[in-house]
Amino acid sequence: MADRKVETNGISRAHPPQTSLADFDPQKKPKRNKFAFACAILASMTSILLGYDIGVMSGAIMYIKDDLKCTEVEMEILAGIINLYSLIGSFVAGRTSDWIGRRYTIVLAGAIFFSGAILMGFATNYTFLMFGRFVAGIGVGYALMIAPVFINSGVLLGYVSNYAFSKLPRNLGWRFMLGVGAIPSVILGVGVLAMPESPRWLVMQGRLGDAKRVLDKTSDSKEEAQIRLADIKEAAGIPEHCTDDVVQVTKHSHGEGVWKELLLHPTPAVRHILIAAVGIHFFQQASGIDAVVLYSPEIFEKAGIKSDNDKLLATMAVGFAKTIFILVATFLLDRIGRRPLLLSSVAGMIFSLATLGVSLTIIDHSHEKLTWAVAICIAMVLAFVASFSIGMGPIAWVYSSEIFPLKLRAQGTSMGTAMNRVVSGVISMTFISLYKAITIGGAFFLFAGIATVSWVFFFTMLPETQGRTLEDMEVLFGKFHKWRSANAMLKSNKTKETKGSDVNTNGQIQLRTQGTRKNRLRISLNKLFIQRVFMNVGLLLGYILAYSFSKLPDYLAWLLMLGARAIPSIFLIVRILAMPESPQWLVMQGRLSETKLVLDNVMTTGGMKVDEDLSADQRCIHQNVLWERKSCLCSLGE
Repeated sequence: MADRKVETNGISRAHPPQTSLADFDPQKKPKRNKFAFACAILASMTSILLGYDIGVMSGAIMYIKDDLKCTEVEMEILAGIINLYSLIGSFVAGRTSDWIGRRYTIVLAGAIFFSGAILMGFATNYTFLMFGRFVAGIGVGYALMIAPVFINSGVLLGYVSNYAFSKLPRNLGWRFMLGVGAIPSVILGVGVLAMPESPRWLVMQGRLGDAKRVLDKTSDSKEEAQIRLADIKEAAGIPEHCTDDVVQVTKHSHGEGVWKELLLHPTPAVRHILIAAVGIHFFQQASGIDAVVLYSPEIFEKAGIKSDNDKLLATMAVGFAKTIFILVATFLLDRIGRRPLLLSSVAGMIFSLATLGVSLTIIDHSHEKLTWAVAICIAMVLAFVASFSIGMGPIAWVYSSEIFPLKLRAQGTSMGTAMNRVVSGVISMTFISLYKAITIGGAFFLFAGIATVSWVFFFTMLPETQGRTLEDMEVLFGKFHKWRSANAMLKSNKTKETKGSDVNTNGQIQLRTQGTRKNRLRISLNKLFIQRVFMNVGLLLGYILAYSFSKLPDYLAWLLMLGARAIPSIFLIVRILAMPESPQWLVMQGRLSETKLVLDNVMTTGGMKVDEDLSADQRCIHQNVLWERKSCLCSLGE
């Protein structure tokens, strides 16, 4: 017995507690909930729709121009206008998601994109085609607002589509390229219906019982589900002791005061943060990445590649490069840090853009084909997208998402996203006119100059944020150009990596980490890398399908390219239907019992103990709840 005593010579001696070898075994960690992980992946895959559109349009525009007798200005507007149309979808998606829930909003996004893909696939003139583009853009805006963004995978899919349909007649191939895009949207839409609704949204609607069932299904333990539900109820203003399945939730303001604090009366720290967030999104697109991704066949033609087949094959290589190096970035972000990786990435972009400009200028002034110059052009295009994907591409989204105070985060990140889409649209809709005016080499010299300015901006304005708490950010950005001294003050205040598991309403994956290299990879996944990978895959698929349809007659090729866009929407709808509702949304609806069931399904049960550092879990979850609540109430749609 642990408290047994033995008498020796009249003296009572206590034996120490008896232990066994099992007592020294390391404590088992709770298993990762595969259901929660799958739900996060599926929700985030909606952004594959935008990636596919970018990838497939790169090949389809070659055939649409000849088949519909469009001007170059009309083609560049057609290619880039979806970025502006998507802003409209994002604007109304916030209110829609609060009204019908996150899950059904994703289904709606897939259905809208599916309709747009079908309209484009059957377009008979430019006006009809532009209307289909508008409908698809609304669907993309919905998808990006709710679950941003597996865009890289979509781009890869678009490239694959281009290659696959390039063999069809020109008048048929592009229709398949665009029409096939309807299929993934249907599959995703159906699949999302199997997902749980957001527990935060359920709580917002007063459905506490539903939110409780979702949290029980998506949490690693019953205890964690209870903690998360309590935090969500607190953020929604619901008494913690309330156990009703359905409650009345008071309406909150839409954050007008937050906009004033962000734009009209910002503190020096907030002003610095806002400039940094908007600036990094501006320079990400102003450096010309979408011009290269969208007009790769045009660039390769200027480099001396005349065969449509060869141009689409080279474009597929661009998609593979983007996908591979976004995976490399996953391993480097939390090992190297945001700032060093960003500066190195931009330096590589400057070199590749300048070299590409020189090579294209030499080819433009040469009267014979220079094989070595063509090879350099191809290599520099690949180097540019690789440099972008390894740093600038993902870091812009990561950095802007982690520097704003919680009460300003929804509005601040929405401003950065809006800047990103507007600049992308402007670059995409003017690239052909630009290089016609200043030559193709001059256009890339201009992009190289912008990238150089961006390097100076990042070096001067963006401090390292890896391992910082939200409180650190206020000090770090407090003095406009004095970030180095602030950084030194905070070196001893590195935050411990928090522990926790969640699937938020934006489809981001939040996983437990305890400082190991393996878990730093999980942190990177939480920082939007998964979405970027899927966007690149979609882009590559679009390239491949465009290549496949390129051999068809002109009147058929572009219709198939555009019609193929329906495939991602079908996949989306099918898969989302299999997902449970979000536990957060269920709680906001007062459906606690349903929330508990969902959390039980997505979190591992079986008696596992809650981690010792529970207070850190609670703080992390509470901050996330506040952010999600603000994101719901103060979205672009409100």
